Amino acid sequence: MFLRPLTIACLLASVATPALAQSADKMAPRVDKLEKEMKAVQRKVFPGGSPAFFEPEIAATPATAAPVQRAPADQAVRDLTGRVEALERELETLTGQIEVNQHKLDVLTQTEAKDRADLDARLKVLEGGAAPAPTLNAPLPIDAAPPRRPGKGTPPRPLPAEPAAAEPAPAPAAAEPAAPSTGDAGEDAYMAGYKLWDQKKFPEAQAALSAMIKKYPKHKRASYARNLLGRAQLDGGTPAMAAQTFYANYQTDPRGERAPDSLFYLGQALTQLKKPADACKAYGELEQVYGTTLAAGLKSKLPAAKKAADCK
Repeated sequence: MFLRPLTIACLLASVATPALAQSADKMAPRVDKLEKEMKAVQRKVFPGGSPAFFEPEIAATPATAAPVQRAPADQAVRDLTGRVEALERELETLTGQIEVNQHKLDVLTQTEAKDRADLDARLKVLEGGAAPAPTLNAPLPIDAAPPRRPGKGTPPRPLPAEPAAAEPAPAPAAAEPAAPSTGDAGEDAYMAGYKLWDQKKFPEAQAALSAMIKKYPKHKRASYARNLLGRAQLDGGTPAMAAQTFYANYQTDPRGERAPDSLFYLGQALTQLKKPADACKAYGELEQVYGTTLAAGLKSKLPAAKKAADCK
């Protein structure tokens, strides 16, 4: 009778120990897999990590050693639990680092967008909301200048009838003789405006170039004409109109041949308008967008221009 309980206890012990060992055997591969995945993540987030902390993906196969006596089942469970906790701590650290990096990237993106929007808004309000329209339709500002002396009331509306008769006067007078040699009407119109600008006839040059832009907006010389129109306005003493024209040329066709020049002269116009901070933003945009392709002439002028605007 006394041997029966002892026999039952021995049987239970012999069954429990293999069960615990079997449970530990099932957990070990899963934990090994988790550790390998975590090390792969570590290598991705921290490339070039020290081998002391990150095991290589491919390593020499260790020599087969003599079988080691298995530790007790409860010790194996404790080891696995410790390894799982270590994996959880490493995962939390990596997650925190990723969140910090993402936040820094978001802040940089927002700052860049804010700077661009600020520059855009300041240029739009430079001369009021209606200023850009006359800039691209130069017959209005140029013909509007003389009538302002008699009065500023309603005369601007009847004025377009006068430019119709006055437009042919500047073009045929000086620029038409050399134009037919190109065989391209748009090219001839641009060259007419260029010659007037070169002769320092800035109002006439503005009229000719504005007419060319209006008639041939998609011509290969359109970027040249818009930039030269801005220069005629700048040289003619109207830097505010010039700033609008330069900025419009850059925004309309940023890949145009004279888009970098317009961005540079935009900085010049803003400097004349006593807006050095905005001028520095224009120069910064010029270097950022066209730094590697900037023409040698503009590159040589840029340091002096930035110094004049007191750019940091």
